[in-house]
Amino acid sequence: MQTIYQINADDLDQNLLESIKALFKNKEIEIVVSERDETAYLLRSPANRELLLRTIKDVEENRNVIIPNQEQFQ
Repeated sequence: MQTIYQINADDLDQNLLESIKALFKNKEIEIVVSERDETAYLLRSPANRELLLRTIKDVEENRNVIIPNQEQFQ
């Protein structure tokens, strides 16, 4: 059996450890920790990938870019 937990490191606590122990009771387990790459996740969907890449190209070519009035942020 395999289970993937996606969690912020600041949210790790004893409850998570206890739930893992209960799920895999009396079994040898392997714990692998890796940093999650949000970009890879967002590019996984073909439709989302196309939209993101098109938007990046628009920004690079200064096309379809909306710049709000900066005075409202001061």
